Amino acid sequence: MIICKTEREIAIMREAGKIVALTHQELKKHIQPGITTKELDNIAEKLIRSYDAVPSFKGYNGFTGSICASVNEELVHGIPGKRILKAGDIISIDIGAQYNGYHGDSAWTYAVGEIAESDQKLMDVTETSLYKGLEEAKPGERLSNISHAIQTYVEAHGYSVVREYVGHGVGQNLHEDPQIPHYGPPGKGPRLKPGMVLAIEPMVNAGTRFVRTLADNWTVVTTDRKNCAHFEHTIAITETGYEILTKV
Repeated sequence: MIICKTEREIAIMREAGKIVALTHQELKKHIQPGITTKELDNIAEKLIRSYDAVPSFKGYNGFTGSICASVNEELVHGIPGKRILKAGDIISIDIGAQYNGYHGDSAWTYAVGEIAESDQKLMDVTETSLYKGLEEAKPGERLSNISHAIQTYVEAHGYSVVREYVGHGVGQNLHEDPQIPHYGPPGKGPRLKPGMVLAIEPMVNAGTRFVRTLADNWTVVTTDRKNCAHFEHTIAITETGYEILTKV
């Protein structure tokens, strides 16, 4: 069941989203060669809690981190630990914060020092595909118009859209209906309505679309070990379009 939020609920989610965005801003300052993913996790948790919020991911189905930190060929759900970032790496940071009972959720992929031109292009295309999808986020339009716009843009640039992991509704639960694939034909799925809050999060591989989960039962990697990128915003459908909630 898709739960449309009231103006009061969206106001709270706007604050949760702002905390997520501020945490991304802070982590970006620290993403440098030599730092560990656990150190980034510690910075994020301390900042989120300083805003009287709780890291959404910590303890979620047993996950041990406050953020997901996924490096290079790791797509999502990377567990923060002893891994030291090196110049030339790219890292996807997924952050969730629960504030007054509601969640904000956003992911971004960052360069570690100087990176390859090919990796920068992958990141640029993935980020742009997110906004191409958001252009279709209008009341009365079908949900899959977002999916189709993302897939069309990504594949036109020679990359692959991951299909095993999708966007989702957000609210009092971190994952709510509807599920939002980042691929598929237009004109399908429910019609968008004001009050819907959605996490749109294209996950894009430089090579094939196929992924697998490592032995830790969390970290998802590309099967061909080529790099991947992940960008996500939480948005609210409005009377005229959409509002990004995960921003400062």
